[in-house]
Amino acid sequence: MSVYHKVLKEYWGYDEFRPLQEDIIQSVAKGCDTLGLMPTGGGKSLTFQVPTLVMNGLCIVVSPLVALMKDQVLNLKEKGIKAELIYSGLTRDEIEVVLNKCLYGKNKFLYISPERIKTPIFQEKLLSMNVCLIAIDESHCISQWGYDFRPSYLKITQLRELLPEVPVLALTATATPEVVDDIQERLGFKEKNVFRKSFERSNLSYLVRNIEDKNRYLLKILKKQIGSSVVYVRSRKKCKEIAEFLKLNQVKAEFYHAGLDNAVKDMRQERWRNGVVQVMVATNAFGMGIDKSDVRTVVHLDLPDTLEAYFQEAGRAGRDGKRAYAVMLYSNPDKVQLLKRIKTSYPEIETVKRVYVAVGNFLQIAEGAGKDAVFDFNLAVFCQKFKFNVLQAYNSLKILQRAGYLEITDDLEHSTKLHFVVKRDDLYRYQQANKKQEDFIKLLLRTYTGLFTDYVPVNLDSLAYRKKIDVKVLIDSLKDLSLQGIIKYIPRKKTPFIIYTQERLPLNYLKFTKEVYQERKERFEEKINAVIQYAESIDDCRSKMLLEYFGQLNAPTCGECDICKENDEGIKNKIYKEIKSEVKGTLAKEESSVYDLVESSQFPEKKLLEVIRIMMDNDEVKTSENNKIRLT
Repeated sequence: MSVYHKVLKEYWGYDEFRPLQEDIIQSVAKGCDTLGLMPTGGGKSLTFQVPTLVMNGLCIVVSPLVALMKDQVLNLKEKGIKAELIYSGLTRDEIEVVLNKCLYGKNKFLYISPERIKTPIFQEKLLSMNVCLIAIDESHCISQWGYDFRPSYLKITQLRELLPEVPVLALTATATPEVVDDIQERLGFKEKNVFRKSFERSNLSYLVRNIEDKNRYLLKILKKQIGSSVVYVRSRKKCKEIAEFLKLNQVKAEFYHAGLDNAVKDMRQERWRNGVVQVMVATNAFGMGIDKSDVRTVVHLDLPDTLEAYFQEAGRAGRDGKRAYAVMLYSNPDKVQLLKRIKTSYPEIETVKRVYVAVGNFLQIAEGAGKDAVFDFNLAVFCQKFKFNVLQAYNSLKILQRAGYLEITDDLEHSTKLHFVVKRDDLYRYQQANKKQEDFIKLLLRTYTGLFTDYVPVNLDSLAYRKKIDVKVLIDSLKDLSLQGIIKYIPRKKTPFIIYTQERLPLNYLKFTKEVYQERKERFEEKINAVIQYAESIDDCRSKMLLEYFGQLNAPTCGECDICKENDEGIKNKIYKEIKSEVKGTLAKEESSVYDLVESSQFPEKKLLEVIRIMMDNDEVKTSENNKIRLT
């Protein structure tokens, strides 16, 4: 048994690695720069976690997904592995505490969001750290041609300059051949070194249904489907509406989007994971880091912007290797809506400039000031004050981000955090002199560990319940302890942030190169047209289309998608006979409406209606006076 297998068994309980994992680990262990292309659910995190536990030193993990980083850090800590996290929502004090633990403790992992890399405090302490590996998750974000390019990812090159001898492991689930080359070039790979797993999912059937009444068809799918499902929609409002519709029709469903409180998201996610809830209706905020193997169906009620996003979301079905279905429901208005997104995603440059000026005024930043500063930013209040359309403003901020002028984070919820800044002896003396606070301090010390060495998240609702008092009373006690210099207290809040990556510039200094704006707009249009082509195709195997999009040339046909099934005449004739037999069997018992026949049928609506039409043409069935269908 290799040392890597021992670590895998000891910490994760597995006897064997999944395909490609061990190859990537061996490459990293030799000190080679490595790019790993592994589909969603392929176990990417183990490819840097396992070798780091064998190597001497610390692994720096760069990721844009704060929620996913938090989950991974928590999972590592639960295994007894020391891991820490730095992201934009932390105070300078919190960051310093974390960095000192990496310097003087036995930390094995430091997760960091990319915009924190360039901060002086991080770069200064980095040079004293014993770093053995740099791991970059979602590495397609460094490529201008990646579907989710983030300028902050370009800061990773500074890590390479500061630590030239440390190997890099770049990981992504989705990348076209062009993006694969771009990632390696931008990360300064000494030589090209790519490990890729075929994106083919032989157990996953890709289906597209051209349907006007999507809700009714969705209900039909979910009522027939045994097991868990995810339904993806575009908006938060629709998310809630579809979940309510399903619940009214006796389907156990919840909804999930980025605007919910973390506690609510965690609770709903857990209920879905445990099978209490069958269906999760969600925006694209749901899924990253979700490893539920028995998802049988993923339904897209709205078209995604890119095939990369679709492939990743659809790929959350059938990770257990059993038959699963990725269903896209498409109607003619979807095409119009998707094409409109080109204009909304790329507002006119003059609009982008107006948003830039308005943000500076909103945050009260003078020209020449603000570089590297982090500001709370409420997009709704901003748009209301300056009369911007929310989508127009948000996409303008994204363009400013791509141009390197600022960064905007997604909503982040930060729990209340405490850190005792006095020594234990001094705290004891304070308790003796302040009996009113003594019980509360004792409760904190009994409930939470590490309060003297770190900022610790605390649950005020739980503490208030235990003390049988109102949360507001606890908050007053914390404020009082903070004023007395006993603790440092960071209140709970939920907000996005804006980070100025350059000082605020005069308007005439703003430049938007072809690469930042026009070329990206054209690429976005190409990606949208690829989604439309996929949805409207009636000739090409869906699996083959996806595989060839990602550069897997001469991909085989799957035999399982709706196109393959449709094109197989033998199967088509067989299905026709089966549908005809089913219709006759139903009508032999009693007359039935077309609606009832569709609802009770195990076959697709389109095929069923086609067979009924043929049967009418052949006088095998006819319509009765009450508009029901009966046998002739």
